[in-house]
Amino acid sequence: MTDRAEVVARLTGRRTGGERPLSGALTEVCLDDGRVVVVKRAEDARAARAEAAGLRWLAEAGTVRVPRVHGRDEGWLVLDRVAEGRPSREAAFRFGRELAALHAAGAPAFGAPPPDGPVDARIGLAPMRNEPGTDWPGWYAEHRVLPYLRRAVDQGTLHPGEATVVERLCARLPDLAGPAEPPARLHGDLWNGNVLWGTDGRVWLIDPAAHGGHRETDLAMLRLFGCPHLEQVLDGYQDRAPLADGWTARVGVHQLFPLLVHAVLFGRGYAEQALAVARTALPG
Repeated sequence: MTDRAEVVARLTGRRTGGERPLSGALTEVCLDDGRVVVVKRAEDARAARAEAAGLRWLAEAGTVRVPRVHGRDEGWLVLDRVAEGRPSREAAFRFGRELAALHAAGAPAFGAPPPDGPVDARIGLAPMRNEPGTDWPGWYAEHRVLPYLRRAVDQGTLHPGEATVVERLCARLPDLAGPAEPPARLHGDLWNGNVLWGTDGRVWLIDPAAHGGHRETDLAMLRLFGCPHLEQVLDGYQDRAPLADGWTARVGVHQLFPLLVHAVLFGRGYAEQALAVARTALPG
């Protein structure tokens, strides 16, 4: 047996059959009862723990579907395989309603990690610290915007003089954040690649960076990186939980976090997008 097969057999309690690589980190494995699972090799044990805890926390809400976690072993994760179909307007509207219900399930605080999730987690390949706070504008600036801004400057992706526009926006966040809202239960990395359209007519979410946050952040990330039938998703969301007035004007504020993460990971192009968004979001 390979190490991968041993992990799958131990965590599922089933014998394994054939394997099919899906990507560098993912392999599809057949079980002897006909089911198919995915075994994932995370970057490290902490990343695997964060992902498993996040998936279970999202699943507890009983809203948007997520793959079942069979277990983890150090950096290994074993999950149910999602059979993928095609996007549809009906599934998008239902996804919007389910996403609103997921957010409404709430979190103990902004920045709260999932139960059994580490404080020092990850978003994609970047570190992300889940440090709880009670005030969204202050927490968002301190733990979601400024750490990546500083890292982008330190690595030369952003020039110090350019960073001042983002710093000015952070100082103005109490005026730009809109009405106060309770902490939402966020997927946290809701770009289109983490949205799977199942053959069952439902949307499934994978690879979360789950934490307590502002619900508009998940929606802003969906818009930033594109999502099929996004307007139907938003219609479903608004049908279940209407967004506060002025939410469209705040999209850029919420996009700063993922844009700066991408600037740190992928370079100057995303840094320029972050600067453009910050300039547009600043009044005057």
